[in-house]
Amino acid sequence: MILTNIEKFMNKILPVVLSGGSGTRLWPLSREKYPKQLLPLVDDLSMLQATIARMDGIAGLAEPLLVCNEEHRFVVAEQMRLLGKRGKVLLEPFG
Repeated sequence: MILTNIEKFMNKILPVVLSGGSGTRLWPLSREKYPKQLLPLVDDLSMLQATIARMDGIAGLAEPLLVCNEEHRFVVAEQMRLLGKRGKVLLEPFG
């Protein structure tokens, strides 16, 4: 049976990675522009990048949906690019 594009998508798991926050609780390491999830705290990868890297080799995953603050969307996109990964960004609502 040949699956359509929609059926192929529906058969995949959509990873949702929460990467929001304002960088106030790990001060002085994290700042408003670089909250902890965007910092390399343990090794060379940020917490966001390490989370994405853990998905390698898991079959049946769609491109991840990255939820982040509007202020961090370009940093998140750059960190994904550095990993050679693709994903969609969903911005947190304000307020």
